[in-house]
This record gives sequence, structure tokens and C-alpha cells, in this order.
Amino acid sequence: MNALVTGKETLVSIVKSISSYESSNVHQALEQLLFQLGLDERNAFTPRWNPLRDFISKGDKVLIKPNLIRQSHLYKPDWEHVITHGAVIAAVVQYVFRALDGTGKIIIADGPQTDSDFDRICEVLQLEKLKQHYLREYGYEIQILDLREERWLERDMVIVDRIKLPGDPRGYVEFDLGEQSEFANQRCNLRYYGADYDFYQAQKYHLAGHHRYRIARTALEADVFINLPKLKTHKKAGVTLSLKNIVGVHGDRNYLPHFVMGTPAEGGDEFPTNNVKAKLQSRMIRWFKAALVHRGGKGGLGARVIKKLGYLVFGPTKEVIRSGNWYGNDTTWRMTLDLNKILFYGNVDGTFRRQPRQKYLTIIDGIIGGEGDGPMAPDPKPCGVLIGGFNPVAVDTVGAILMGFDYRKIPTIKRAWDIQNFPLVAFKPEDIQCKSNVLEWSGNLFNLEKGPHLGFEPHFGWKGHIERDIAESLL
Repeated sequence: MNALVTGKETLVSIVKSISSYESSNVHQALEQLLFQLGLDERNAFTPRWNPLRDFISKGDKVLIKPNLIRQSHLYKPDWEHVITHGAVIAAVVQYVFRALDGTGKIIIADGPQTDSDFDRICEVLQLEKLKQHYLREYGYEIQILDLREERWLERDMVIVDRIKLPGDPRGYVEFDLGEQSEFANQRCNLRYYGADYDFYQAQKYHLAGHHRYRIARTALEADVFINLPKLKTHKKAGVTLSLKNIVGVHGDRNYLPHFVMGTPAEGGDEFPTNNVKAKLQSRMIRWFKAALVHRGGKGGLGARVIKKLGYLVFGPTKEVIRSGNWYGNDTTWRMTLDLNKILFYGNVDGTFRRQPRQKYLTIIDGIIGGEGDGPMAPDPKPCGVLIGGFNPVAVDTVGAILMGFDYRKIPTIKRAWDIQNFPLVAFKPEDIQCKSNVLEWSGNLFNLEKGPHLGFEPHFGWKGHIERDIAESLL
């Protein structure tokens, strides 16, 4: 797959800097990253240097897609290790604006978690301040979009109200991957659980050989897609890097299967065990959510009391594996790869093309990463790194190795290398070449896997299953 016409898709750039989001530090690290990607080498580090002009044409519509999952940690006000930092977004915008030379369009867009506060996210990242700076200094308007179609208000983890949102002003495009979907070969008893209480609706989108998705049209219309994920662990996918970050361009999240309800013996991946307690818990969860659907998808005091009692009986989510939050999740990776296929091969009329349509760049914000209970409640992991490249599979492979994980044990990444229908990569892992200001991180994957790593703690549902076998020294 040639995501960029320069043919540098096997190249991954890694920059190690100090663990700080001070603006000058971020700009210096981004400069180094783009230089290592070989962009505008002739003018590098001179006043004429315009690294993204090899990548962005004047008049292009450029979509910048950060990870804006939530305004803060799930249980604390901290946020720097949860979402892509505003300093990284601002530094990327500066180079995009330079390449566009005052033309085209810059759009910063994402669809956060359904219960997140988008205004608060923009506030902590100072996105409105960024927008006003370009409007005041250059008369140039940056568009900031919340791609969600609905926001939920929750109390005690029960939806108490639903607010319809404007969503993507360009609308949404429906796709059916059919037999080209990663779900096409999954033996499933049609018990997919999406993102909402109405699990019957999720089945409707994945039934009888059809696998339907609803993508923000703005993402499909963009001439250039710049992905800015966070370096974090993930309870359902192991890690959330470039590939997983694409979930934010989907509209109605209930199209997206996150796990199959039931125990492994029942053909599900909701729980890792087949015991009576897991089976009972699965049935009670289904009953509870069906009752909420009957009440219009909202719950009151009674529903909140029942949920609290459920946690008392079966244990809190922070301690008990449920909802597909474990290494045996055989569903989330399929949904994630389907969305990436659509991003690269989807047309705005819902059809598909033979070759990938968009110019693509991904830069992972790992200056302060998140480990443990990701993606919404991780612990901070100061790393001081940026990782970037032109192919999400290559970049995520390198990212997982640097985190201290074996990419072959993370289904989203491992399966991405094997896709036959709408492939995301046209080379092999051994073709990847890393460039870094850390000597041990330069060269091929063999060298990278021998070198020091960052020592990330996986989510407890993945612990002991994705770490690299050899106990390397930490950097």
C-alpha cells in the first residue's frame, strides 16, 4: 500500500526528548522527527525548510485527527497522559499551515467517548486559543469538529439523558464491507455488543453477510489525513495507537462491535472464564440493558442502585475482567481494521476503490504516555518520545515494541499485516527501517527488539500475555 507517493512508507521515525510539553521542546522534537522522515531534506533546518510541502499541496483539505477520548482521566482531573496534548497539535498545525501557504483548509476533528465533554476537551487543549491565533494573525480559520452524533450524560455510569449533536456538518457515509470485512470469517452466534444498551441494534448492522459502518464524510473528503494518537494501553485492544485511533471518525458507535456477549464456551469473548458466575453476570447485564432500552435508553435512581449492587456482587470494573477487556477479545481488532480499510479505500459515495485514496501521516504522542487501565483511566508514563511515519501498521508495530510488547501478540497489529482484502500494508515487518536519535532504536525491527524499551504496564486483562519474552533493560 502506497500511502505516500514518495515510497517512504517503510520508514519509521523515533525521537527521544525530555518528558515535557513545553512548546519549544515539542517543536524541536517534531522537527527532528520530520527530518528523520526525509522531508524536504535539501532545506532542512534552514529558514526555507518546509517539510510537509512534499506531502501537502496548496489548496488541500487537511484533517488532523488527535485522540480526544475524554476531557480527563476517568477518576481524576489529570489529562496529559489521556489525550493528545495541545502542544503537539499546535506544532503540527504550524507545519501544515506553512505547507498550505494560507490556502486550503485545516480541520481538527474527533469523536470522543459518548459521555465526554467536547467543550472541556477544547478548553484544556487550548484549541480555541489556537484557532483565534491563526484567525487574528493570518485571517485563516481553522475548523474544530466534534464528529459525534449524540452525547450521553451519565450518573454513576448509567445514562440519564441523551443530547443530539450537530455532528459532522458534511454528514456521514454508509459503507458495507460485506465479505471484505474482517468479520466475514468469524464464527459468531450474532451476540455482538456495540456501544449502547440496545445490543439488538448492533446485530442489525452485522447480519447475513453484511457489515455496515457510518463514517464522517469530512474524513473521507480530506486530501490529507494526519493521525495524532496517544501512546497508551487499551483494555479491549491491548494498545491504542494509530490504527485504533480511527474509531473517532465513526458516527453512530452502536455500529461498532466491541465484544461478543457470553463466555468462551458460548462463543463469546465478554469474559475470559466459563464459570457459572460469568454466565450469570452476562445474562444479568443483558437483562439490565434490555430494561433500560425499554425505558427509552435512560435510567433513573433505581437503575443506578441496581448497577451499584451489581458491582458489589460481581466486583468493580477496575478489578474484574468483563466487557471484552482482556487478551482474548476477538472482536475489537476486527472492527478497528475494518474502519482503517474504509479510511484508505472508501469513496464519498460509499463505494470502494482499488488503490488507497489519501495521503496519510501518523505521529504518536508519547511524551507522556498512559499505561495500565487505558484508554480512559491509565497511569501516567513519562517517555519523552514521538513516533511517526506514513503507514499506520509499521508505526504501530514499532510503537508496541518500544512500549515493551510483542506486536505479534496484539491482534490489531498482528492481523493488520495479514489483510488480503483492502490491504493496509504492501511490505513485511522485516522491511521496516527505523531512524532515531537513540542509536539502539535505529535500524530494522531485529535491532529494535534487541534494544531497550519503555517498560509499559499492560491493562490487567492483558498482563502476562503481550509482554516481550526477553527481559530487556529499560531505557
